[in-house]
Amino acid sequence: MTTTAMTKEQVEAALLRGPFHQWLGLKVEEVGEGTIRIKATWRPEWVVNADRGYTHGGILATLVDLTADWALVSKTGRGVPTVDLRVDYHRAAMQGDITCIGKVVKFGSQVSVSEAQILDESGKLLASGRGVYMMPQT
Repeated sequence: MTTTAMTKEQVEAALLRGPFHQWLGLKVEEVGEGTIRIKATWRPEWVVNADRGYTHGGILATLVDLTADWALVSKTGRGVPTVDLRVDYHRAAMQGDITCIGKVVKFGSQVSVSEAQILDESGKLLASGRGVYMMPQT
């Protein structure tokens, strides 16, 4: 595990090594001790219902998972495997960029717990969730 703080640019470079993360249009806005703020750029391919124009819940679940996971980066230096994930949907996500805020709830030696909130452009809560993540073994 990392013991030196990573800059937001270093975290973003590590996060964007994954092609799926690149496709999501992610930009790391802020990284703190056990916290992260990520912006996801809206894409028309996210729409599940062409008549209503709202985003598929799987995109929101993905954003919950990766945001909660990457909140751990200040301690781990990288994303870690998901053991369990819970997502609550609060309102439909319409067209527009999404802000994702994550924070570590418990940092453990074998597993850790983090949570995330997914917000629309006006700051309304779209989804929230909590994940359990496997820690790297030294």
